[in-house]
Amino acid sequence: MKKVLTAVVAAFAAFIGYKFLKVNEMMLASREMPVKHLNCQYLKNIEYGAEDITILKDGLAFLSTGLKYPGLPSFSDEPGKIYILDLLHPKPTPVELQIKGELDLNSFNPHGISVYTDEADDSVYLFVVNHPEHKSQVEIFHLVQEDTLVHLKTIAHPLLHSVNDILAVGKESFYATNDHFFASDMLHFLTLILDYPMCEVVYYSPEEVRVAANGFLSANGINISPDKRYIYVSDIVGHDIKVYERQQGEQLRFLKSVAVGSLCDNIEVDHRTGDIWLGCHPNGQKLMKYDPEDLAGSEVIRIKNILSEKPVMSLEYGDDGHVLVASTVAAPFEGKLLIGSIFHKALYCDLK
Repeated sequence: MKKVLTAVVAAFAAFIGYKFLKVNEMMLASREMPVKHLNCQYLKNIEYGAEDITILKDGLAFLSTGLKYPGLPSFSDEPGKIYILDLLHPKPTPVELQIKGELDLNSFNPHGISVYTDEADDSVYLFVVNHPEHKSQVEIFHLVQEDTLVHLKTIAHPLLHSVNDILAVGKESFYATNDHFFASDMLHFLTLILDYPMCEVVYYSPEEVRVAANGFLSANGINISPDKRYIYVSDIVGHDIKVYERQQGEQLRFLKSVAVGSLCDNIEVDHRTGDIWLGCHPNGQKLMKYDPEDLAGSEVIRIKNILSEKPVMSLEYGDDGHVLVASTVAAPFEGKLLIGSIFHKALYCDLK
């Protein structure tokens, strides 16, 4: 009986040890930081991260800043903010957007963002993932002037329990990614150890709310092709981008997964070429433990022809943390590139 018990304990210990090694592999703990610099400068006024950035076809860029996310450092006690930036200006400078309406700005904690433009009158609606007091909800704003947002609506739902990013497809409809399945961090960590992908993409409209796609270890960034036919979702812990075909009735049909070899956060799409741009974390362990003497680096990956049999992947920017810590998003526009981060700064780079 003792021999059997010893064997069981040894087998369980070996299993747990193996799974922890797998988690280290997921977090890319032993990976060296890639290095490839561009001609960049820090954006003014952005001191506490720009977790997500999205750019309209006319060069207007929106940035969410000041995110406070559980388990990661935060260096500001102030509420989060939304900035706007005109990339057609000779010297673009982020300007804080004024927010009007009934939203409690003291607990504003913006995360992923997306913009919907109404083709009927060119009205611009900004969708923002918000985590006031660690809750999960979506705010819808209307851009009414160059520097003013009017808060229209707050959306909360049991299926939107841990929203990370959002893709607006109508005035009040969107797709949202959940980066956790369980509210408990311990249970979420257990799903990673067991390699059990339970996270989901949720479709929301005033008429229906449902799971649109599942099977993610941690669903993160989401975006859409320029022709609106394909939707891309980053499984940050799975190190891949999943591609879906958008079908009638806002159904999603899975097409393929593309391995990226990094912890890729948000997804942006070049309006002109359709290329995929990814803000990534090259070493997740350094990000989670945060050592000022050994900072988490930044990595930007571009994917060309993602729908083809052989997509072309390239490293466009890489830094070991000396210039930019913890990149999350890379948004291109006519030879320029904006790179944002969780809690650090944001870069304005020249790709030419």
